[in-house]
Amino acid sequence: MNADAAVQPIEVTQDAYDLRGVVRLTLNRPDAFNALSEALLDDMQTHLADIAKSDARVVVIAGAGRAFCAGHDLKEMRAAPSLDYYQSLFARCTKMMLAIQRLPQPVIARVHGTATAAGCQLVAMCDLAVAADTARFAVSGVNLGLFCATPSVPLSRNLSRKAALEMLLTGDFIDAMAAKQQGLVNRVVPLDMLDAEVAALAKSICAKPRAAVEAGKGLFYRQLEMGVEAAYQLAGQTMACNMMDESALEGVQAFIDKRPPDWPHTSGR
Repeated sequence: MNADAAVQPIEVTQDAYDLRGVVRLTLNRPDAFNALSEALLDDMQTHLADIAKSDARVVVIAGAGRAFCAGHDLKEMRAAPSLDYYQSLFARCTKMMLAIQRLPQPVIARVHGTATAAGCQLVAMCDLAVAADTARFAVSGVNLGLFCATPSVPLSRNLSRKAALEMLLTGDFIDAMAAKQQGLVNRVVPLDMLDAEVAALAKSICAKPRAAVEAGKGLFYRQLEMGVEAAYQLAGQTMACNMMDESALEGVQAFIDKRPPDWPHTSGR
């Protein structure tokens, strides 16, 4: 019997960290170091689609057990090798990774232990990342004769080119502080403070108006793929529309009046 059939590959926690609107998705294959099996990819895709339509404000992706994520399930990949299967598998994984970026809500990776190959890719695809000081990162496929091509896409968009290519060509691990210095994670804290730091970051985001956060995330990624003139045009249009939202009008007026803003409870949806 497949282990994923007995245990849900993704464990969902609503109002995580006692914060309303924070959903935690925990990769729940600890005995396999949370490897991205086909069942896990499908489960994650389903949950992300549901969250996109929900009132959630922030999503946290975590891992159960000793690791964050060891990448693809190599045993599953090797069981029935064929070009069609591998093309389908990597397309499936890409779809899930892009769903994270396209999600209206910000996504925070909570990283402990190791994040390797597609697990490191997952960290890079999340909007923000908080790591324990014991966390380690690698795109180690090259050690097995398999260049981590799909992880190279978000990695090269987080790190400098030379730093990303060094990781990809050597397969060597970097520690949490190096990951922070190179731009892969935002914050590094002792393991026993990891949840508190994730909660603090999520709380700060939840305190901001939904409309501004969602519009901002969408604009941020779209403009990255544009030339500077087109990016400014899109940014100006986004900002003008955002300014017409009642939360922005209230925020600006509160600043003028030198008082705390009274955010509309229905802002953004």
